[in-house]
Amino acid sequence: MSQAVLTQIGGVPVLVLKEGTQRAFGKEALRLNIMIARAIAEVMRTTLGPKGMDKMLIDSLGDITITNDGATILDEMDVQHPIAKLLVEISKSQEEEAGDGTTTAVVLAGALLEEAEKLLEKNIHPTVIVSGFKKALDVATEHLRKVAVPVNRSDVDTLKKIAMTSMGGKISETVKDYFADLAVKAVLQVAEQRDGKWYVDLDNIQIVKKHGGSLLDTQLVYGIVVDKEVVHAAMPKRIINAKIALLDAPLEVEKPEIDAEIRINDPMQMRAFLEEEEKILKSYVDKLKSLGVTALFTTKGIDDIAQYYLAKAGILAVRRVKRSDIEKLVRATGARLVTSLEDLTEADLGFAGLVEERRVGDEKMVFVEQCKNPRAVSILVRGGFERLVDEAERNLDDALSVVADVVEEPYILPAGGAAEIEAAKAVRAFAPKVGGREQYAVEAFARALEAIPKALAENAGLDPIDIVTELTHKHELADGWKYGLDVYQGKVVDMLSLGLIEPLSVKINALKVAVEAASAILRIDEIIAASKLEKEKEEKGEKKEEKKEEFD
Repeated sequence: MSQAVLTQIGGVPVLVLKEGTQRAFGKEALRLNIMIARAIAEVMRTTLGPKGMDKMLIDSLGDITITNDGATILDEMDVQHPIAKLLVEISKSQEEEAGDGTTTAVVLAGALLEEAEKLLEKNIHPTVIVSGFKKALDVATEHLRKVAVPVNRSDVDTLKKIAMTSMGGKISETVKDYFADLAVKAVLQVAEQRDGKWYVDLDNIQIVKKHGGSLLDTQLVYGIVVDKEVVHAAMPKRIINAKIALLDAPLEVEKPEIDAEIRINDPMQMRAFLEEEEKILKSYVDKLKSLGVTALFTTKGIDDIAQYYLAKAGILAVRRVKRSDIEKLVRATGARLVTSLEDLTEADLGFAGLVEERRVGDEKMVFVEQCKNPRAVSILVRGGFERLVDEAERNLDDALSVVADVVEEPYILPAGGAAEIEAAKAVRAFAPKVGGREQYAVEAFARALEAIPKALAENAGLDPIDIVTELTHKHELADGWKYGLDVYQGKVVDMLSLGLIEPLSVKINALKVAVEAASAILRIDEIIAASKLEKEKEEKGEKKEEKKEEFD
């Protein structure tokens, strides 16, 4: 590290960077970056698998999060180092793309960098290592696609097994089966086919959290739960076979866009104004009534007078509904979102078998359910206390993601490190074909893949070397690709027969992002950190100004 970076031109020293700039280059920079990445991977390593441990994260305000969800841990850690931030970005990419496998991706990235460090010590250039890793990745993904088992999208039992595997070790066994069932039903309800391909938009599955009750009180609503209450006490709280109007407009007399001054010199004129306003609002409600509307949801406000007339007409109304909830109501009820009440027609109305205000915990919510064929659904998550509900939501989110992955790409792999050992076997067989220095990198990739079954074994209190040796031996057999580590029994068994399976797309995406992260870090040969002197001077200057003002 040097305080000011100097270079020589014709024997005269020239200052290139600001004084105070920190700089590391060559092997020093690489070693530092690899050390940071491995430290983050080591934090994540102990959370991997059903027997993984939890982390307690305390933010600057003292709020506590207890979880073993990889994406949440990295998101809440508030890391400062740029390389640590890069790994956080990688985990977010995995979470957005596959919804699960974030811990696997980060642990693999750390293992790849650990192997790369050994090769760097043998004077193998980073570019050669990166090239070898990419060739090995292509072989691994191709082999996994070859051994992946196709599944039927409508095979509910298989989809439930996938959901349960993703929740392993995260919530109690009694609830896992119930949550998996909810996840499969929700995903299959919102899945849609376009041009011969299946798509699942998880935004169409609304998750509403309310602590109180038990985890088994969590329910799937074939419709939408609106976290608002009915606007007027006199309105009906329960409507059967509701005709629903959705508005993106206020039920109020709109004020002019420009400032206007009206001079009134007679109280009767004021009364006429108020009566006209009341007349307009009554005409709005009369229109709704004439169309047969029995439930109204709007993103904007509803005037007090309009509320009175709506209650008198027996219409249930909810105001200031979130835009995202209104969009889900459109998909669930079949209604059209109208931006002007004048444009509303009977064809724009939606239907729900039941619209009802219910008390959930200490709040009131409006349930819009029993829709004919809802393209959006809700899951109301309950639990004894707030942090339990938060963790249940994270687990449910993982389950929904993996089921959606299989519906979109219906191929599965055995869990428990089976896929990694099988990929490592294919990569090792390929390594001699590469030859040269790249062969070392390809072999290093195969060794890095073994980090996953090793971590699973360690977290279950088993001997990692024994487990990996047994797994490698099993995978040499004809049907050996199915064998993985069952941490509950502490044995290497046929994972498919136990129903411990995971989506192909999650595993392939985790391998890709791990290689991308390792490659990005290995390509950095210099770190130049800008000077903090100027910033410090500015802060001191501001403090002086504040003190001066106080003194004045």
